[in-house]
Amino acid sequence: MADYSMADRIEDLRRRKDEAINAGPERAVERQHEKGKLLARERIDYLLDPGSFHELDMLVRHRAHESGIEERPYTDGVITGWGTIDGRKVFLFAQDFTVFGGALGEVFAEKIHKVMDLSLSVGAPLIGLNDGAGARIQEGVVGLDGYGGIFWRNVQASGVVPQISVILGPCAGGAVYSPAMTDFIFMVREKSHMFITGPDVVKTVTGEEVTLEELGGASSHSTKSGVATFVGEDEKQVLDEVKTLLSYLPSNNLSEVPSFDTSDDRDRLCPELNKLLPESSNQPYEMREIIQTVVDDGEFLEYHSSWAANIVCGFSRLNGRSVGVVGNQPMRFAGVLDIQASEKAARFVRTCDAFNIPLITFVDVPGFLPGVDQEYGGIIRHGAKLLYAYCEATVPRIQVITRKAYGGAYVVMDSKSVGSDLSLAWPTAELAVMGPQGAVEIIYRRELQEEKNPDLKRNELVEDYLERFANPYVAAERGFVDDVIDPAETRKRLIDGLEMLASKRSETPKRKHGNIPL
Repeated sequence: MADYSMADRIEDLRRRKDEAINAGPERAVERQHEKGKLLARERIDYLLDPGSFHELDMLVRHRAHESGIEERPYTDGVITGWGTIDGRKVFLFAQDFTVFGGALGEVFAEKIHKVMDLSLSVGAPLIGLNDGAGARIQEGVVGLDGYGGIFWRNVQASGVVPQISVILGPCAGGAVYSPAMTDFIFMVREKSHMFITGPDVVKTVTGEEVTLEELGGASSHSTKSGVATFVGEDEKQVLDEVKTLLSYLPSNNLSEVPSFDTSDDRDRLCPELNKLLPESSNQPYEMREIIQTVVDDGEFLEYHSSWAANIVCGFSRLNGRSVGVVGNQPMRFAGVLDIQASEKAARFVRTCDAFNIPLITFVDVPGFLPGVDQEYGGIIRHGAKLLYAYCEATVPRIQVITRKAYGGAYVVMDSKSVGSDLSLAWPTAELAVMGPQGAVEIIYRRELQEEKNPDLKRNELVEDYLERFANPYVAAERGFVDDVIDPAETRKRLIDGLEMLASKRSETPKRKHGNIPL
């Protein structure tokens, strides 16, 4: 064997690493750029702090010699490693569409398994940049086993470290189930597609004609299916939003939420809230206005902003510390709870609880949405998910009742009876078993039938009901709300409450896990 000097060996190493960095053929690189997409390494460079990326498994190659795939490029089509975002450690993998179309084979899967294992053992978020064509058909069932290993690790890490999926191209078939089990899914308008079966298979099997975008695009998944949590207009906007989201999340379930200095005065009053609610309780107002008025600097990162819009969820800060905010939205279906709103808010509440993020709940709910579709669709089962999520949550929880708090929906929206730590009500709060019209019809049915002028009598009874129940004082007398407050003091009272609750400890019964009504 010929002798090689150290210089020769280092030159050989450099050549191999250079091949790894430029693993995709030039034509594939051009095609990726022509589609308006960044390369995998360009995405990593944009997302991470400059110079912080440490690559793992740069020199791996597939060993599927009998598959008929002759080329054996370094990296095998996925780039993995760790780095920092705003100085905080993260692990990531980026599928490289220029190498085998980003398709998953045995070695590709092993690389992802390794980085997922590190993320969990070290306790740092995992970010998956997905842009791949699914399983590598030539490698057969080995790829399916590789997917199974990813799915299993997603579940082991669930609720331990934040898992974020960024869909930057195709994601189809079995490949969609890893993102589906992560905490947040980001998509790019017109560029990202997720589906179990593509348009051609749909047409063959069901006869339905549908475009790629209609079937699995960002718009469909952010408005109809509730699969996409956040949507951006282009890749850079999406990656910027990933950084913003991470700023609200702790690195793992044992860490405190991030804390930032804020110039927004903790004792700032919000007199504009006194003018926000309309004179009539049947008129809508914008719940986001209350949220943005109260939180630090009006900053609110909304979760599923286009899906189940009758409930608003998202991340904000109060006195520099992260909070999760849930609020009924009177602008949409009067803020009623329905199947989709229950599911959206339940997932959000559980996410916050898993990562020690306190919950603020603004309540203005007239009830659950009635109707055959809702009942047949399982509103009882789905509504119970939100109820379960609140009952299970052990993080600090504060409820603010702004207006309507009717019936079972009031109980579900983090009432004192399901474990809310503090319940505050505005003077406009209405706590009752049901709305005045329905209540009068039931309680005084016989009197109204016998009445010569039922409409006049009905109006009198409604006025009487409103006077007795359309206020927070009956509930305050019983301690179901802890205090009735001037709306202008809402911010200060929330911060005071969170500071008091900062040391909250809650021991849950020992069990394997509860059985949420899925």
